[in-house]
Amino acid sequence: MEQQRKEATERLLSRQGHHNLVYNEENDGVDVEDEGLVAVSNFTSILGLSTLTAACITFGFGCAIGYSSPTQSSIMEDLGLSVAEFSLFGSILSIGSLIGAAISGKITDLFGRKPTMWILNLFYIGGWLAIAFTKAPWLLNLGRLSLGFTNGISNYLASIYVAEITTKNVRGRFTIIVQFLTGWGVSFMFVVGSFVHWRTLALLATIPGLLQLLLLFFIPESPQWLAKFGREKELEAALLCLRGDKADISHEATEIKDYVESLKSFSSEGILDIFQKKYVRQLLTVAGVLVLMNLGGINALTYYSGAIFVSAGVSSMVGLITLAATQTVIGILGATLIDKLGRRPLLLVSSAGLCFSSFLTGVSFFLKDFNWWDQGSPILAFIGLLMYMGSYALGGVLPLLLLSELFPINVKGSAGSICNFMGNFTGWVVAYYFNFLIEWSSTGIFFIFSAFSSANFILTATMVPETKGRTLEEIRASITHSSD
Repeated sequence: MEQQRKEATERLLSRQGHHNLVYNEENDGVDVEDEGLVAVSNFTSILGLSTLTAACITFGFGCAIGYSSPTQSSIMEDLGLSVAEFSLFGSILSIGSLIGAAISGKITDLFGRKPTMWILNLFYIGGWLAIAFTKAPWLLNLGRLSLGFTNGISNYLASIYVAEITTKNVRGRFTIIVQFLTGWGVSFMFVVGSFVHWRTLALLATIPGLLQLLLLFFIPESPQWLAKFGREKELEAALLCLRGDKADISHEATEIKDYVESLKSFSSEGILDIFQKKYVRQLLTVAGVLVLMNLGGINALTYYSGAIFVSAGVSSMVGLITLAATQTVIGILGATLIDKLGRRPLLLVSSAGLCFSSFLTGVSFFLKDFNWWDQGSPILAFIGLLMYMGSYALGGVLPLLLLSELFPINVKGSAGSICNFMGNFTGWVVAYYFNFLIEWSSTGIFFIFSAFSSANFILTATMVPETKGRTLEEIRASITHSSD
């Protein structure tokens, strides 16, 4: 393998004309002797533009999630919907996500990361236009279903793309910033939706998709995806584009190609490959965290937070605007800490916060049901809901980051489809039945959410590995070695 690595490096350097570069055995890399070459940069303008393009996906994802909360009463009144019909409208987003999630890994592997973004924009913009101009419930639901399909793929795609184009030193920060835009999308819906008509809000939500259509002309494809299909010249061009025209990308290109090549010798890329012994632990971990986080109630609190505030005795507008501010502040905090503290500590803090805040909210409804502490129970519910959304903003995106980091590219598509599908299925169950369960027992449902979040804390503490500060190839090589 060492000799093959040397030969691959020499071939790469010869193609690029960097004849003054030499292979360094001690550092297992390439030394730069040519003064015209510079070290790989953690940030370039194209990398920033590519990240912004991915952020448009996740901002739109957040818009779709947050839309139903501030518009519930006005849509029900204008279109004459019952509680059950609006529950269908709210939860059908998750049904669309299920469909998208089931093919998310395979479609991004088949078409590539960038072409998939083009395709998703058709469904995204079309879905919002259907909602904005609907005259009947069926078109309203069809538009929401189209948005859900987009969400099921884009939530996976954004994390994968950003993880594959960034260096190890900023990968966590960039990925969480992109996913953090989901919270901004939700916040945008909460704030703006409190002041504008629901049809106008739907039209405003098309902006991220239109912006992304423009930006897609200027960004490169994922280098790892290009390496997988043997497009070496395009791989090198993409890396130079992302790292800077004068950057020494030879070692990174060789490392990516060597790793992708090594995977071809033992994998036929079938869907069943993900169930091999060496991948089972990662699959159970990521799928388990996603499932338990969704069973912890995030879809319910995001879709119906306005109604929850009202039932708890808190002003819907005040509650939604405060939620938006909380998500923004905590999200920024998480982005600054992820590459310093690591993924695992933040996920533990997030799970603990979700557990405690759900319990606190359940206690507030318990006090309200028995008319104990009438003045204090709304405050308790308000604090609990803010703490819940803040805790999710801190660590809710981390399972998707782990998904992009823990699986090699030959099975990443299958892993993404399975994990995404399971997460979205449990999200749909919670979203659809929440309105009925809160009528059954508002106290009980939040205690159930707390129990699932507690289970997620235990799973994270016992199964989730730390991945900060390591390249994707290093992470997967260590996992492969430990499973042998």
